[in-house]
Amino acid sequence: MLAGLFLGGEDHVPGRHTGRVPEIFDVAQARALMPAVHRQADEIITVRADLTELRAALSRGQNCALGGIPEAKALEARLHEGLAWFTTQGVVLKGFAPLLVDFPAHRGGDDVLLCWLEGERELGWYHRVDLGFAGRRPL
Repeated sequence: MLAGLFLGGEDHVPGRHTGRVPEIFDVAQARALMPAVHRQADEIITVRADLTELRAALSRGQNCALGGIPEAKALEARLHEGLAWFTTQGVVLKGFAPLLVDFPAHRGGDDVLLCWLEGERELGWYHRVDLGFAGRRPL
């Protein structure tokens, strides 16, 4: 199940730009991608928490039900793959704890970023590119 989510699988949107240059979304396109963003975020949150717990145990020299160094390396790889998924969709990943993603867009003649933060139910915010997160406004 995780491999499909992290490596594209059913969540990959055919025809999406897969390079490093983000594409431009309109609000409807970005919102249409949100179910996949939520599924991806759920998996990343789980892997992120497991990795944090395992690293803490390893740093204290304690045993952990999650495993040891090989399992930590595997979790790191899964986290990297999960985060890379956003780029394959043309979405800009700004942070991973908490997850913060931006969809490049245009609004009222300005370059903006449609902004989603981990924990939000829907895509409901944007900010001008030059203002950043502090300049968030409701859509």
